[in-house]
Amino acid sequence: MLTVNTLTKNFGVIQAVNGVSFTVEKGEVLGFLGPNGAGKSTTMRMITGFIPPTSGTAVICGHDILTDPVAAKRCIGYLPENAPSYHTMTVTDFLTFIGRIRGFEGADLLKKVDAAIEKSRLESVRKQSIETLSKGYRQRTCFAQAILHDPQVLIMDEPTDGLDPNQKFIVREMIKEMSASKAIIVSTHILEEVDAVCTRAIVIANGTVVANGTPAELRARDPQGRLDVVFRKLTMKE
Repeated sequence: MLTVNTLTKNFGVIQAVNGVSFTVEKGEVLGFLGPNGAGKSTTMRMITGFIPPTSGTAVICGHDILTDPVAAKRCIGYLPENAPSYHTMTVTDFLTFIGRIRGFEGADLLKKVDAAIEKSRLESVRKQSIETLSKGYRQRTCFAQAILHDPQVLIMDEPTDGLDPNQKFIVREMIKEMSASKAIIVSTHILEEVDAVCTRAIVIANGTVVANGTPAELRARDPQGRLDVVFRKLTMKE
């Protein structure tokens, strides 16, 4: 459902991403792991068409993000880092606004909004303004906008960063519930995400993929199976 072909991004003389390639199929939850500054968010932004690559491309459900961006973006649900939204809107108003941008109207729009609210566990706060919500509920509101159009590919950048343990659990449960019908990427530097939700993980360091395998395969790189040790060996500079 998603194929990333040698994506590269240069910012002047700085090469943020260097030839990243991978695929994600329906039913997979891919953990995209790396330390801060490794190139995770830049890669996500290129895949979603938010910024253009210096070279390479991404193909989403058969549509090239460079040559057929509108069709490609129809297939993507994107939860960016820091969960941007319009804080003066209520949850329902914000999701209705997003639905209209997506081209939904009338009864179909109401159905889409109600379904997204239910899947994101937002029923109790749907009439509240977003600025009054806790960080966890704001994150789930932006999760709801990402799934409102029932995309085939779901891309989330640091979806549980800064959340308390209960909110992390809820977001992870939402991801698991959707994983059977979608190809999902979870970009994170939180190693516990791998065991919590991921079926496979890619590790990126200095803009380059340094490992790609199942959680068990990554753990097997250390005699004691310590994922944090494997991560440090792969990503720490000498």
